[in-house]
Amino acid sequence: MVDIYVIPLLKIVIVLAAVIAGVAYMTLLERKVIGWIQVRLGPMRVGPYGTLQPIADVLKLLLKEDITPARADKWVYKAAPIIVLVPALIVFAVIPFGETVRLFGRDIPLYVADINVGLLYIVSVASIGIYGIILGGWASNSKYSLLGSLRSSAQLISYELAVTMTLVSVIMTAGTLSMVKIVEAQQSSGLWFAFVQPVAFVIFFIGGLAETNRAPFDLPEGEQELVAGFFTEYSGIRFALFFLAEYANMIVVSSVATTLFLGGWLHPFPGVAVFGFLGFIPGWIWFLLKTFVLLYLFIWIRATFPRYRYDQLMRLGWKVLIPLAIVNMVVTGIVKVAL
Repeated sequence: MVDIYVIPLLKIVIVLAAVIAGVAYMTLLERKVIGWIQVRLGPMRVGPYGTLQPIADVLKLLLKEDITPARADKWVYKAAPIIVLVPALIVFAVIPFGETVRLFGRDIPLYVADINVGLLYIVSVASIGIYGIILGGWASNSKYSLLGSLRSSAQLISYELAVTMTLVSVIMTAGTLSMVKIVEAQQSSGLWFAFVQPVAFVIFFIGGLAETNRAPFDLPEGEQELVAGFFTEYSGIRFALFFLAEYANMIVVSSVATTLFLGGWLHPFPGVAVFGFLGFIPGWIWFLLKTFVLLYLFIWIRATFPRYRYDQLMRLGWKVLIPLAIVNMVVTGIVKVAL
């Protein structure tokens, strides 16, 4: 009874609480890092060095009036943020944060579930979120919202093709769709797949930036053109749900990239005996450190690169990333057969 119901439920609660807390403090990290890059301090008023700013932001959004436009399709308008958020959260069910931890006299795996098609599950569930963006933009009855949602859907279609092909390259290299076994394949080979599949890693990260609508691919939310894009008409708690979904998706992309390309919970260079001393650090800490570095890159890129024009965005996706992903997949297949 404990193994079937209690422990999985505890894992789900802990993962959801950690993700929501991580999202709250990701906003503070982003404001601080961008502030430092621009030679200013960032939030400093609420709490020591601004550490309580996320709590103030959450309270502000919860207390704001939730406005529904008079001509909006009310049911669809209200459901859209939930459709965006739920897939971003349930993806964490198959992400392994570590191997096992010893608690209450038993070895407990540091993941909610390990299914043999875990990577397929992630791709399938993550692609559902776009329906919430499209429905939210359409149901708002605003031209800015509609244009933002159309941009987002076109962007997702363009970049998801390249990302999926890079995942096929990883599957061919590891020989499995299980997220846990992909990490174990990296352990047995002694190399992170970022060294084996560097092109796939770069394409995946760029595609992740585009799919999460992050700069320099944040055209669906282009403030100078579309006010705020697909959530222009949203306020209060529903705006907070869109915001939560965006940052949760950033954590998803970083966590998946860590698992597929950076060895998951493995320490650097797991096959080199000289670095064996790094094994004293628990695997879940290595996982969090790698994920944090990738999230920091998300923020750094936002503060560094200007926004693409829409034609540049489409050209990069269809004429550069997709052909590169196809070539990488073919080369991976040839090498796999040859060896």
